[in-house]
Amino acid sequence: MTPTTETTATTNPLAAEALDRSALMHTYPEPPVTFVRGEGTILWDTDGRRYLDFLGGLAVTSLGHAHPAVAEALAVQSRTLLHVSNLFGNVVGPPVAATLDRLIGGGTDRAGGQVFFTNSGAEANECAIKLARKWAGAGRHLVVSTWDSFHGRTLATLHATGQTAKWAGFAPLPEGFTHVPYDDIDALDEACDPARVAAVLLEPIQGEAGVIMPSSDYLTAVRALCDERSILFMADEVQTGLGRTGRWFGFQHTSVMPDVITMAKALGNGVPIGACWASAEVAAAFGPGDHGSTFGGQPLATAAAAATLAVMESEDVPARARRAGARLTAALEALDGISSVRGHGLLLGAVLDASVLGSTVAADVVSAALAAGLVMNAPRPDTIRLAPSLLVTDEEIDEAVAILAGVLAGFGSGGAEA
Repeated sequence: MTPTTETTATTNPLAAEALDRSALMHTYPEPPVTFVRGEGTILWDTDGRRYLDFLGGLAVTSLGHAHPAVAEALAVQSRTLLHVSNLFGNVVGPPVAATLDRLIGGGTDRAGGQVFFTNSGAEANECAIKLARKWAGAGRHLVVSTWDSFHGRTLATLHATGQTAKWAGFAPLPEGFTHVPYDDIDALDEACDPARVAAVLLEPIQGEAGVIMPSSDYLTAVRALCDERSILFMADEVQTGLGRTGRWFGFQHTSVMPDVITMAKALGNGVPIGACWASAEVAAAFGPGDHGSTFGGQPLATAAAAATLAVMESEDVPARARRAGARLTAALEALDGISSVRGHGLLLGAVLDASVLGSTVAADVVSAALAAGLVMNAPRPDTIRLAPSLLVTDEEIDEAVAILAGVLAGFGSGGAEA
């Protein structure tokens, strides 16, 4: 199966000659394709070929590409007021903060916290780290996170990230971080010295590690440990937040309430915006001048967030994610070549079956799927990650699974593509 080709408006003049990327820093590999347009779950490249997007810009475009409500909000706001700096107020950001507080409370009642707007998930986590240190006071500055976690690429969030390969070349990293195995409450217990530790920073599901799920009682035990020692429990919901897992936030699959919650990715449906929420008591540790951001909370980005959240609520995207995720999970589990599926809702990791695919690695499957018109990625050698739009249709799910089935069949039991 090959991507459908459009030869009209989606064809780009640059397709006739190589796009000059020499002015860009080489922080990413050369892209296998270049996209020029998107609509819903569909993308088109420079040659007019059509693809099903089951990665969603790494869980960012949760309403799909070019959603009309978000596009209209951006157009209206761009003609009204783009930016005034945080020395002054604007009328767009405060209602978005109130909506996030209500969704953190479960969707009906406000949770009673406060929000700082950022431009990305890394910046939201930077805010959380600074807030934890300010709240805890002198001497208690350590943040405990987990191995295989991902919290960002700034120097502080890079050290919070429990992936040593990503640290190479950037030493010395900022002090104040220590790591324990994920889903190991005994290791966390040992690491949490109340005289030195300010906070525990965890993902409810480890997305970049390959969609790794904790035990059902892990977050509850973390909450109890933090309460016992007056340590903040900070949930990194940058990938899991805003409906993707079948709840508004990943922590809501349990009965716990974190002290600090970070989010970004889905909040602007592609427009850069993040947020750090904290309970009112913890947020009070910050005073004027303690933290800031030139662009954080500016009208254009918060207008996109307001429109995105309005659609999310009107469409009840957590319920849609639960239903669509169940359909996608069942279809994936039925494929020869997939041994198991991890995750909640529409954040899924499909694990390759070595008994069928031999030594085939997930990156090879993802590459072949892209050539066949399906966008996914491989966060680890044995796992494919799927994070499509929360508005994905049954027909699109069925088409994506059919493409993947054909790709897997092409590799055979020896692990080499036929």
